[in-house]
Amino acid sequence: MAVKESISTIIPCFNEEESIPLIYDELKRVLKDIKNVDYEIIFVDDGSSDHTSQIVKDLSKKDKKVKTVIFSRNFGKEAAMYAGLEKSTGDFVAILDADMQDPPELLKAMYHIIKEENVDCVALYTKSHKGYSFVRRYLTNCWYKIIESLSSSKQMPGARDFRLMKRKMVDAILSMKEYNRYLKGIYGYIGYETKWLPYDAPNRQAGKSKFNIGKLIQYGVEGIVAFSTTPLLFAAYVGLFFCIVSFLLILVIIIKTLIWGDPVSGWPSLACLVVFIGGLQLFFLGILGLYISKLYLEVKKRPIYIEKGDETNETSKSRH
Repeated sequence: MAVKESISTIIPCFNEEESIPLIYDELKRVLKDIKNVDYEIIFVDDGSSDHTSQIVKDLSKKDKKVKTVIFSRNFGKEAAMYAGLEKSTGDFVAILDADMQDPPELLKAMYHIIKEENVDCVALYTKSHKGYSFVRRYLTNCWYKIIESLSSSKQMPGARDFRLMKRKMVDAILSMKEYNRYLKGIYGYIGYETKWLPYDAPNRQAGKSKFNIGKLIQYGVEGIVAFSTTPLLFAAYVGLFFCIVSFLLILVIIIKTLIWGDPVSGWPSLACLVVFIGGLQLFFLGILGLYISKLYLEVKKRPIYIEKGDETNETSKSRH
């Protein structure tokens, strides 16, 4: 008798007590419909302050197919996805959001594509962003244009975290142990053949989004710093430009002084120029500081996440 293949599904959760029962019931129904395939459902609670952790623990007690990872605090979605990948055992691994905007029903089609077309990954992208505000849609579109021009890691505009991957691709992701993680950039970096499917993401069915404009901007900056050194190169070019301009201005001043004398007029424009250049220096020092701060966090070798565990046996998960 042939050994069954298996699918691991990872659901990162942060204050999703209303969504957990919905995603669990639907995911369970879909996975049962995929013939000759075993499965596991991994809920990763990213330090929720509501009843999310208790709900997923209760599910794991009544259903042996459910695994739980409970963080000691909020480490972020990137850490939650990494933890889920690390705990997964399936031949294929899927990542879904808990809010039902990644419909579990699509997993069946994704599985058949990855088997029939022999690709390494099936991923979804959306162009509609129906649930986003105008500002968020605009910033999201700008972000993809910026990252495409700055980064060597190719990324699909509108890409979701929703994807199904073969085990070898998961192992490649787990081999990258950096603390400052940006998974969409890692996907592009490691390569592998990915089949992209367009879809219209439905509205959230329960709860509220935890991803505001501020976090979107922070996430964008993290992605640029993680997979591009172009900002540093840009700062160097601007610095070189101003050095050349200042040298030419010095020559002009010397020639002007020798021919017409040294008038004292023009100090307001000089003051504005000094303030402008000073502001540029601080801005580029900030860019440099971002890269240094990431390097600082990497060399400290802190764990990507820490599991809460129980009172007698706390488990700390390191990157080694």
